[in-house]
Amino acid sequence: MKKKIVVLTGAGISAASGIKTFRDADGLWEGHNIEDVATPQAWKKNKQLVLDFYNQRRKQLLTIQPNEAHILLKKLEQKYDVSIITQNVDDLHERAKSSKVLHLHGELRKVRSTVYENLVYKWDEDLNLGDYCEKGAQLRPHIVWFGEAVPNLPKAIEITQTADILIIIGTSMQVYPAANLIYEVLPKTPIYFIDPNPSIEASTTNNITVISDTAVNGMKKIIELLW
Repeated sequence: MKKKIVVLTGAGISAASGIKTFRDADGLWEGHNIEDVATPQAWKKNKQLVLDFYNQRRKQLLTIQPNEAHILLKKLEQKYDVSIITQNVDDLHERAKSSKVLHLHGELRKVRSTVYENLVYKWDEDLNLGDYCEKGAQLRPHIVWFGEAVPNLPKAIEITQTADILIIIGTSMQVYPAANLIYEVLPKTPIYFIDPNPSIEASTTNNITVISDTAVNGMKKIIELLW
């Protein structure tokens, strides 16, 4: 029976593909204040601005390819049972052919009904005002905005609790509730934390290995360690 690896990924793993990390140093996201494009209040205030913002992100995503870090995670499946829990809204893990991917914060290439939340559709075109679900309600990006519940969190906790090995890539583990997942693994579970500027010290717990490197270089080191 293959050992279980659970991987938590964030914006840093997609950076090598050309997707900007979530916030720039000035606190802006692609030139916008988070409060203007990624909250329920923003949607109520200016739906067109929010739609335009995500339409641009979607267009950008369609021009981008998975990078070597995504490919190496897929390679791990040859020897391990790998589940990926991502905070990213891109589909680069799926395009790299990883077989088990759970999105905590939604998916950019999907939209959903503003009234009937279970009505979710694949969507690669621009989303506009007047685009309705089959029951006549306006569609919105299938994104978990700040201040909204994270529907997949219970499933993420359940998956994390099964880990024989935990790998964290490209996330500061400072965005809650996702940050709490590191505490869901069983005691003494080996944890590998890959980040060029790690926020976690090795002294935090005696079973954590900090790899201060990019996602791509860090994954190369992981392959050497676990292969």
